[in-house]
Amino acid sequence: MTRFPTSARALAAAALLLAGCQGNAGSSATTTTDPAATQAAADTAVVAAPNDGISAADIGRQIQRLASDEFLGRKPFSAGETKTVNYLADEFRKLGLQPCPNGTYFQNVPLVQINTLPAPTMQVSGKGQPFALTYKKDYMAVTEREQPSITLANSPLVFAGYGVVAPEYQWNDYAGLDVKGKTVVVLVNDPGFGTGDTTLFKGKAMTYYGRWTYKYEEAARQGAAGVLIVHDTKPASYPWSVVESSWAGEQLFPQSADRGASKCALEGWLTLDAAKRLFTAAGMSYEQQFQAANKPGFKPQPMGLSVSTTLKTVIERKASKNVLAVLPGTSRPDEYILYTAHWDHLGVGPAVQGDSIYNGAVDNASGCAALLSIAKAFHQAKEKPARSIVFLAVTGEEQGLLGSAYYAAHPVFPLNKTVANLNMDALSPAGPMRDLTVVGLGQSELDDYAAAAAKEQNRYIAPDPTPEQGHFFRSDHFSLAHVGVPALYAAGGADARRGGKAAAARARDEYDEKHYHQPSDEYDPKADLRGMEQDARILFRVGQRLGSETTFPQWKAGSEFKAIREQSLKAKPTT
Repeated sequence: MTRFPTSARALAAAALLLAGCQGNAGSSATTTTDPAATQAAADTAVVAAPNDGISAADIGRQIQRLASDEFLGRKPFSAGETKTVNYLADEFRKLGLQPCPNGTYFQNVPLVQINTLPAPTMQVSGKGQPFALTYKKDYMAVTEREQPSITLANSPLVFAGYGVVAPEYQWNDYAGLDVKGKTVVVLVNDPGFGTGDTTLFKGKAMTYYGRWTYKYEEAARQGAAGVLIVHDTKPASYPWSVVESSWAGEQLFPQSADRGASKCALEGWLTLDAAKRLFTAAGMSYEQQFQAANKPGFKPQPMGLSVSTTLKTVIERKASKNVLAVLPGTSRPDEYILYTAHWDHLGVGPAVQGDSIYNGAVDNASGCAALLSIAKAFHQAKEKPARSIVFLAVTGEEQGLLGSAYYAAHPVFPLNKTVANLNMDALSPAGPMRDLTVVGLGQSELDDYAAAAAKEQNRYIAPDPTPEQGHFFRSDHFSLAHVGVPALYAAGGADARRGGKAAAARARDEYDEKHYHQPSDEYDPKADLRGMEQDARILFRVGQRLGSETTFPQWKAGSEFKAIREQSLKAKPTT
């Protein structure tokens, strides 16, 4: 189970505080003349909850159900998917919410499932004695090509820095390089992180060029036969165990007309130790090449080595499902507020300490629970919104935002009539927070809506404290932002009411190191879910305000999504 440090004394104090906070907002259960004690009481006090139907108990009940072994880790194309999507549809139906225009609560998402079965080793030859890298221990490999087998035979290795072509940053790691038939080795993240130089890209904050998805896409555009990303825990923001659990077994990809022929034959990862072995065998210093890759003007380096391996595949093409429900607006039903959360997780995988079900309680039964709680709040609200409220639980987020990307490309409701997207993913079970962290703060006017709702809970909004981890590109709001819809991805988690930023960081680090994408991400009855309740209420309040207005929030000047939205709003509504 997911464990967050909570002492019995802290739990008892929290219970007393809850009992003492049923009156005016901000009231405290403690009376004292000691300024330090007064501040401590204020910091732990919970603002009185309005009777809107959103509660920590209800969110916990939904997490416990969705993250139970009954749902088998909620993996698409499994019995767990069938149980999950039917459960969510039934919950929406019980609230009296309307289905999609197709008469069901489902949007089919055509995907291809490829179970890649790599050879036990990858052979390395050239410049001396050949040697082998071992699958899982040294590397992971998959293919998106829909072929029964893939052979990589004596494919020359080339170190291509970060594997980035970014004209706006005057950066081209492939300059003057022909990689057809070759396998490129590239670094994770991007140069701004690697050096700490704020003048490179966006400095510490990851750009899309730092994401593994981009690196695979660019290597394919360059014509490479294979691409291997060097995994380093700090710039990747997760340990090798996450790579191993995420890339083993069946993988989902969008169905494509060319059956994946436009992709590299092999997409994979190298451990840092394996990468250093390669560089040493090539007569190169990894550290020197790393330093060179972080400077403008880097030139890609042939390594004088070749790799050979084979991949077998088991392929299945069918549809997964997004789950969608609608509360029609009272006077402007053709304008939409879109709430999203992904329902999927990793299913049944490699056993860790005897447990092979990856339940995904935080990631993302928590978001689905909040989605259902917000739907309940809108359902029982006396004053219904003028605009329609859409609740969308998407598939395939863990495999690359597949469900939300499909919705963005095939929207059930017009994108230029979609006012905003409010996204929920991996809410913190570490109790009430002072902060509301907005991932991508400064991008849109939705920041102002979030700030106003946070103020009702005596909270402040803050930027992502770890922008180098690329969270803006790692959840479903990005799919909507990418097509111009203003998107808000916000939750508390950086500044705990009890213990401050240090306690929040400890809880976050513990989850990342021990539970993220591991079987131990289970429902914990001792977790403090009041923070999830408050986050859900903030998003509900933002949706209420948007639902009553006639204006559309805009992207701010300088946002890369502003021009896309402006063009979209000029077009005739289409679906």
